[in-house]
Amino acid sequence: MADGPAGADADVAGAPHSIEAEQALLGALLVNNDVYDRVAAVVRAEHFYEPVHARIFEAAANRIQKNALASPVTLKAFLEDDEGLRALGGPPYLARLAGAAISLFAAKDYARLVYDLAIRRELIGLGQDIAAKASRMDLDDEPRDQIVAAEQALYQLGEQGKVDKGFQSFLRAATDAVNVANAAYRRDGGLAGLSTGLADLDAKLGGLHPSDLLILAGRPSMGKTSLATNVAFNIAKAYRKGIRPDGPEGAIDGGVVGFFSLEMSAEQLAARVLSEAARVPSDRIRRGDLTEDEMRRFIEAAKALEACPLFIDDTPALPISTLAARARRLKRQHGLDALFVDYLQLAKPASSRSEGRVQEVSEITQGLKAIAKELNIPVVALSQLSRQVESREDKRPQLSDLRESGSIEQDADVVMFVFREEYYKEREKPGEHDGEAMMKWQTAMDALRGKAEVIIGKQRHGPIGTVDLAFEGEFTRFSNLVKAYQATAQVDFR
Repeated sequence: MADGPAGADADVAGAPHSIEAEQALLGALLVNNDVYDRVAAVVRAEHFYEPVHARIFEAAANRIQKNALASPVTLKAFLEDDEGLRALGGPPYLARLAGAAISLFAAKDYARLVYDLAIRRELIGLGQDIAAKASRMDLDDEPRDQIVAAEQALYQLGEQGKVDKGFQSFLRAATDAVNVANAAYRRDGGLAGLSTGLADLDAKLGGLHPSDLLILAGRPSMGKTSLATNVAFNIAKAYRKGIRPDGPEGAIDGGVVGFFSLEMSAEQLAARVLSEAARVPSDRIRRGDLTEDEMRRFIEAAKALEACPLFIDDTPALPISTLAARARRLKRQHGLDALFVDYLQLAKPASSRSEGRVQEVSEITQGLKAIAKELNIPVVALSQLSRQVESREDKRPQLSDLRESGSIEQDADVVMFVFREEYYKEREKPGEHDGEAMMKWQTAMDALRGKAEVIIGKQRHGPIGTVDLAFEGEFTRFSNLVKAYQATAQVDFR
């Protein structure tokens, strides 16, 4: 039925469209309103190239959503004064649409074609808009900002069509639940999220869950960067690609990791990872003071980790908008299953006009949470703690110790603190002349040496509490802590 809108092609010269597909879709809809339920998740009124067709679809959708009949007869009353429809012959055009309907079963294919052509037109328009903005010389519109805006617009365009599920049967929901449980079972830990590689921490968190913002906080020298790099490395090292339980191809174990290192260089971060993998002291790596065997292990570890999907960006003082754009780009090019930011106070808000530091941190944490939800990945952001921790006798951190704590605590799904009592006890060493005090101090140090705590101060979907870990400072490495009964069992077994 190609004798429809004569002036459609003149709207945007050369724009991709199919008047016939739009007519076929509308015809099927007017003949059988049940077609709307099949196509509503794919196409909307704004996807139609011909404005008259868009208004017909919108009018029909409004009627159907109210459980009223949408037919050429019922729509006539709503559209007979429409000038565009009058130019096509008036209400009889509606009857011609219904009369020309060929196949109701092909309606979804017509809808998909209409949608795909609309996306192509939006791509053309976006390209023209980018070119027009780039050609204008505006002091307030930097090229870097234009690139960020263009990437965000492209990503949002690419995400279109990922529609809401709506209602689903209990059978479908139960099947999804079984698939999640099966995937967790295959991970040998009962995890629904990504494994951190630390069994006790996984048991408390259930892994790192998509769309969650996790804050990892601590005072300097507590090891928060070391813990973050350990977890990031564990996730990337475990990466295996395959068909996921929910259908598409992706990570079935571990994942692709992005690491924004706003404080340390990429080389320093890589040295930490290699120190752990090769079990070579990090300080000796920096000095180049390695034995031949240590150098061999170091090189072998570097070769083994060449294909490890861990991507590092060490650009300092990144605005949160640029950070989001680079995360989107990484997901588009290589995939992205977890994102780490070290640390959030070093990021910059998107706008330079802020109302103080608290407002800036609030904008940054909201931006990080938005990234987690938009990309459907866990985002782990490191944070500094205020100095008030040092003034207390018990130096274990708590939520009120977070710098600019209000927004961080509010936006985070999980807040964790790294605490090593050994660090503070070491600084309480008595003088050599006091033998009794020295013995007590040495006994306390022996009990604390190589131990760390991760204190979970907030968890939106789970319990709070403390997880004990082992810490090897020379390798900047956190690992599972062997419990007393486990050590005894090993001795008995021997």
